Amino acid sequence: MNQIETDVLIIGAGPAGAMAAALLQKQGFKLLVVEKQAFPRFVIGESMLPSCMNLLQEAGLLDAVEQQHFMRKYGAVFLRGNETCNFDFSSQFTHGFTYTYQVPRAEFDKTLADTVAARGVEILYRHSIVAVNFQATHASATVEPSGGSRFEVRAKFILDCSGYGRVLPRLLDLEKPSDFPVRESLFTHVTGDVRPPEREQGKVWICIHPADAWTWIIPFSNGRTSIGVVARPEFFRKFPGDPETQLRAMVMSDPNTAKRLANMQIVMPPQRISGYSCGVKQFYGDRFALVGNATEFLDPIFSSGVALALDSAQRAAHALTRQLRGEVVDWQVDYADHVQHGIDTFRAFVLAWYDNRLPEIFFSANRNPDIMRQVCSVLAGYVWDKTNPYVTQADRALGLLAKILKSKMQREVA
Repeated sequence: MNQIETDVLIIGAGPAGAMAAALLQKQGFKLLVVEKQAFPRFVIGESMLPSCMNLLQEAGLLDAVEQQHFMRKYGAVFLRGNETCNFDFSSQFTHGFTYTYQVPRAEFDKTLADTVAARGVEILYRHSIVAVNFQATHASATVEPSGGSRFEVRAKFILDCSGYGRVLPRLLDLEKPSDFPVRESLFTHVTGDVRPPEREQGKVWICIHPADAWTWIIPFSNGRTSIGVVARPEFFRKFPGDPETQLRAMVMSDPNTAKRLANMQIVMPPQRISGYSCGVKQFYGDRFALVGNATEFLDPIFSSGVALALDSAQRAAHALTRQLRGEVVDWQVDYADHVQHGIDTFRAFVLAWYDNRLPEIFFSANRNPDIMRQVCSVLAGYVWDKTNPYVTQADRALGLLAKILKSKMQREVA
């Protein structure tokens, strides 16, 4: 079997893989990226967070993204019946970017990968990792090209940035079930979206359905709009028919989505994913680390996927740079604990969303502007800003705030 030698083997050419490759290439390491699919390809997770912009800028990837003229996203709008909560990233607690982008992932991911490849990083598309072996001096992976002969890659370290493919978790039996209830999502791209004017046009809409579901509406600059419904499986059983019939019925049964999408034309066959939440037993091991969605995926509600992917890739690249230069790296402290903190902050907000604490906060008439700025920073992805109490004590702070607002409402009613 033929053998290739490299410093770092990166599995996956998506945002995490491109981010890690960009940073490691700057440091002069020899890299090989192996990607199972051909780019461009469709993938979900199309609404970025402002924290992504800082990371793309550090990696030298932001200019390439800005040149694509994606739809600028200035915030998020939550709607429930006739109630609205409008977050604008210009009013946040943490200093950082006040905008980001809504990105068709086919174009976005290819932009990042092409930029990295133009700098000299080799990317092998339509290649799969089918086996791995870790030894004291190196790691090796068996690579299978689409329609070709297998070969071996020998590397000093492997970064698994394979996202939903979760290559190393599957090969090394690292997967563990999520403790989140099983939810499904049915989604597609449409035209005919009646968008708000000017600055409001680019904001993501999150619409709470009257029957315990929610819908995302993500506008793109190419005239298309991504829409998706998220709920427990029993919600979908209330709407018979094929996926397109189901999706239309769901959209039209919520006044907010029905008004905005009354003239929608579906331009992509609706797709469904179920039981998407997942976790792993460990984030790293001897000569490997898991990055992005290869570690843990929570839920699409706060668009955390790309933000966590880019941040964990940056963190892993920095730790690996030190290790390859001979320094002793504590991967638990320097990497795993940091990534877990970000995941746990988002987890607290996801749990509060589904147990109704967060909607009650969002739609309260007694919202405190200073507190909402702190919450806005979390929604902007700044989940490592430990000066923000909604980062350091997210679950406790959200629970206490919900109780205070509920108590005020009850006193006013009385």
